[in-house]
Amino acid sequence: MLILVSQSLRSWDKMAHTKSGGSTKLGRDSRSKRLGVKIQDGEKVRVGQIIIRQRGSKYIEGENVRRGGDDTLYAGKAGAVKFSTKTKTRFDGTKRRATVVAVVSP
Repeated sequence: MLILVSQSLRSWDKMAHTKSGGSTKLGRDSRSKRLGVKIQDGEKVRVGQIIIRQRGSKYIEGENVRRGGDDTLYAGKAGAVKFSTKTKTRFDGTKRRATVVAVVSP
């Protein structure tokens, strides 16, 4: 008895279902933004030096500190950095503790 095998059933004749090599669906992580405190309490700063890089208003500006368009806090005058806390009231009446960043003259 003779059995005929179709050519389409042979495994080496099948086409690949995905592209080989050159393309991937992974690997789209963005670079980190290097946010955070750059100069600690008591350290000296010059005018324009970045103190904190942040998103939003986690830290708020105090005396001699300016706020950039991307919420970065930088020194408005030369001096030493001073951190303190303050209670702020939100619009809904709840309170939160905010850290105030100031530059004081030496």
